[in-house]
Amino acid sequence: MESQPVYKRVLLKLSGEALMGDDAYGINRATLERIVAEVAEVVRMGVELGIVIGGGNIFRGVALGAAGMDRATADYMGMLATVMNALALQDAMRQIGVASRVQSALNIEQVVEPYIRGKAMRYLEEGKVVIFGAGTGNPFFTTDTAAALRGMEMNVDIVLKATKVDGVYTDDPNVNPDAMRYKRVTFDEAIVKNLKIMDATALTLCRDQNLPVSVFSIVKPAALKRVILGEDEGTLVHN
Repeated sequence: MESQPVYKRVLLKLSGEALMGDDAYGINRATLERIVAEVAEVVRMGVELGIVIGGGNIFRGVALGAAGMDRATADYMGMLATVMNALALQDAMRQIGVASRVQSALNIEQVVEPYIRGKAMRYLEEGKVVIFGAGTGNPFFTTDTAAALRGMEMNVDIVLKATKVDGVYTDDPNVNPDAMRYKRVTFDEAIVKNLKIMDATALTLCRDQNLPVSVFSIVKPAALKRVILGEDEGTLVHN
């Protein structure tokens, strides 16, 4: 008997850094293909999937030049970097037969369609992956906040925060071998203990709208599928 997904519709938050693999910056092709293959497996289980992608992997390459730059300008550059990542994700999905659409919070109509909530909902219902680029479209907000917002707007069951660590720990597991992984933690605990799961704006939004967040490792093979199946993977943040 094949296990059934415990979530019908999810929002996956991918950092731009997740696409770098072991490279210093940019997009590592093998890493991109591996992530997209894991996404494809979940989509073929019938899960409706939206993705919010960060831009750190591209922006990191210009970050030194951005030092001293106007914050809003730097943030717009970061948003454009997320659109580049979104296009790369879409192309990798196309190559393995997964239908996807990119919607951007900034209007770049020759390249991607603008974010329109009703259209995005329809794409999800049709089984297409919707990749949300350009964050919230506003400077001073992170892509974590964009993930919380899009998750709420798309009425998802959970936000899946993909990181390089397999959950939330009591301490940095790379430094402290005695650090313990939380299986579950409340939003209030996460905020009070400053567990660095997401930025405070995103966490508070999710708490107030009762939208759970699962933190898991995108580096660990099949972790995404295990989270979707409700297995003991990562850390669940809830009210």
